[in-house]
Amino acid sequence: MNVRATKTLSSISSLRDLPQARRLVVKVGSSSLTTVSGGISHERLKFLADTLAHTVHDDTQIVLVSSGAIAAGLSPLGLDKRPKDLATQQAAAAVGQGLLLAQYTQEFARHNINVGQVLLTADDLMHRTTYTNALRSLTRLLNLGVLPIVNENDAVATREIRFGDNDRLASLVAHLIKADALLLFSDVDSVYDAHPEEGGSRISHVGHPDELDAVDLGTPGSAGVGTGGMITKVDAATMSASAGIPTLVTSTDNAAKALAGEDVGTWFAARNTRRSARDVWLAHLASSEGRLILDAGAVRAVANGTNSLLAAGITAIRGEFEAGDAVEICDADGNVIGRGLVNYSAEELPEMLGRTTVELTEMLGEGYDKAVVHVDDLALI
Repeated sequence: MNVRATKTLSSISSLRDLPQARRLVVKVGSSSLTTVSGGISHERLKFLADTLAHTVHDDTQIVLVSSGAIAAGLSPLGLDKRPKDLATQQAAAAVGQGLLLAQYTQEFARHNINVGQVLLTADDLMHRTTYTNALRSLTRLLNLGVLPIVNENDAVATREIRFGDNDRLASLVAHLIKADALLLFSDVDSVYDAHPEEGGSRISHVGHPDELDAVDLGTPGSAGVGTGGMITKVDAATMSASAGIPTLVTSTDNAAKALAGEDVGTWFAARNTRRSARDVWLAHLASSEGRLILDAGAVRAVANGTNSLLAAGITAIRGEFEAGDAVEICDADGNVIGRGLVNYSAEELPEMLGRTTVELTEMLGEGYDKAVVHVDDLALI
């Protein structure tokens, strides 16, 4: 069955507009699908599939970012809690991912909807070739009427390159496919200004992240089977909204109401212009290994967003990094103006600082004529 979005709304400016969305990314957390003792909850997964199928049949394309692979693999492996070591997490994910996808395949098939599995790691969105391949794959699946089910590739991801949680992964996927909105579903129905049991009130709308400065969001990873918490959801929602994609944070139980545009959850209004997923990753998620300090001229050149960073404009470096690592790009006072992937190591750069490309070629050879950070690998903050 081919399902192609035909809706023509130019933008989603409020929760009421969601029924008119052409393309959505929906993220569901482990706690909404699984339990430590029982593995996958068939009832919960069926409810989610039924709800999303209704929206798909109403001509909205959906990419589902689903947690739960590790949690689904715990019971079959005889584990009574989420393991802390990476190798056992990978083993649980390898077992659980197949079980999770089989359940999704069965439930969506009842609605004549095909699903396809797409596993990603952070590395896939760091490099241009794999970034393009991921976009091409997801776009083609959607155009063929398939509902892609995305998860972090926990079976092979390492601690150094992991997204860290599927809330942020969902934000990157939303930017990758240019979704109209991002929906983050979990077991919490809204962001509150204090704990609900202590009289906290629901925050229905967030126009700017500063509005949440005084709000206690608790600690990450409070759920027993997941890695996220309200902090990661708010971080992901803020990240998406600040880069042009509105985001709703609510419970999976509220999924049908949310997709119908009813007043539930917390709506993070879109701000600024849209950015690519790679830019969002560089600006917000990349782990910086060092710093490059720029002179005033280089700051002006980089700040316009069209120039690469050359060695001539760098006055100092900080930290230990290798070629390909993410670094912070700072002005003379240490203010971070951007992040980028550096083309040289911390050992190579000192003798290059302040020199023009011509000087570097004459002194070190043709391999040193490229930019320190290419404009395509640079994201302004």
